[in-house]
Amino acid sequence: MKTPVSFEFFPPKTPEGAAKLRTARQALYALQPEFCSVTYGAGGSTHEGTFATVKEILAEGREAASHFSCIGATRDKVREQLAELRAMGIRRLVALRGDLPSGYGTGGEFQHASDLVAFIRVETGDDFHIEVACYPEMHPQARSPEHDLRAFAAKVRAGANGAITQYFYNADSYFRFVEEVRKAGLDIPVVPGVMPIVSSTQLMRFSDACGAEIPRWIRLRLQSYGDDSASIRAFGLDVVTRLCEQLVAGGAPGLHFYTMNQAAASVEICKRLGV
Repeated sequence: MKTPVSFEFFPPKTPEGAAKLRTARQALYALQPEFCSVTYGAGGSTHEGTFATVKEILAEGREAASHFSCIGATRDKVREQLAELRAMGIRRLVALRGDLPSGYGTGGEFQHASDLVAFIRVETGDDFHIEVACYPEMHPQARSPEHDLRAFAAKVRAGANGAITQYFYNADSYFRFVEEVRKAGLDIPVVPGVMPIVSSTQLMRFSDACGAEIPRWIRLRLQSYGDDSASIRAFGLDVVTRLCEQLVAGGAPGLHFYTMNQAAASVEICKRLGV
């Protein structure tokens, strides 16, 4: 059976970036993705860019999911944006707490993603399919794995339909997390997030920022390649393909690729997987 795949993009900031993303999307559409998602800036700072990109994906005949964050937002603003998305024809959301823009302080009427999920359900019923985030290696701000699991359970019980994980490179962390989720009586699909390795410095920067663990053997191998980008890409393709093979063999319900608005690595991994 074909493994469902989906792809994540971020809103481009320049006309050149928008043109490159259109080209990348066309290459990825050949893989028949279940949906394509578009990220949201801190505090909803890029929501116009997010909505514009989502609108383009819809116009290209594909299902689009808008990321939707609530930190710093009011109920009225969220209500207004939900109406805008519904009018556009969006039926899938990735509901997140999100991060405040720097210097913003605190504020807003939502403290947690579970508050947002509950609000969306009250306001719109079952109009939206809601995905939420989860962290097999624990959210970087969680006090403990138990605390993190309780936070995830609150999002599921508030009405989430599915979950997408932060990326990781240790399949055991995913399988252990899913096992704990099932023991907690939560039965929604948990789709692993996959980050192709195309740049060593980019991967290190992202992972340090979001708390994703890079196993020591991968980190050391990447460092040993220095500026040899061809070797980094070849090694990255092998590592991530093997990870995906383990995930699919172990029963993962799909694969969600963090594309960084590029197609080549995700296309090659999917080709190797026979997707």
